[in-house]
Amino acid sequence: MSEGIILVGPHKNFEDIKKVDKNGVEYWEARELMPLLGYPVWRNGEEVIIRAIRACSNSGQDPDVHFAHKDKMVKIGLDSVREVVGYYLLKYLYL
Repeated sequence: MSEGIILVGPHKNFEDIKKVDKNGVEYWEARELMPLLGYPVWRNGEEVIIRAIRACSNSGQDPDVHFAHKDKMVKIGLDSVREVVGYYLLKYLYL
């Protein structure tokens, strides 16, 4: 009998960074998720998100249901903040 696959490492952290909105919808912030998927540089991870949005659209789904574009302000210095591009990602389900 072959041994089953044991998930270790980043997979267990997906649940740790999951968020739930006021309607009970689960989502992940892309900037938190990308390092777990092996994309330590944001621009590389963003390219993957853009391709996923295109694939979602090509499959007849509404990307706005699964990929919410959410910019946010981040602290970059003692008293400085700037806006960065972000996405809220929902589970991609065939509805």
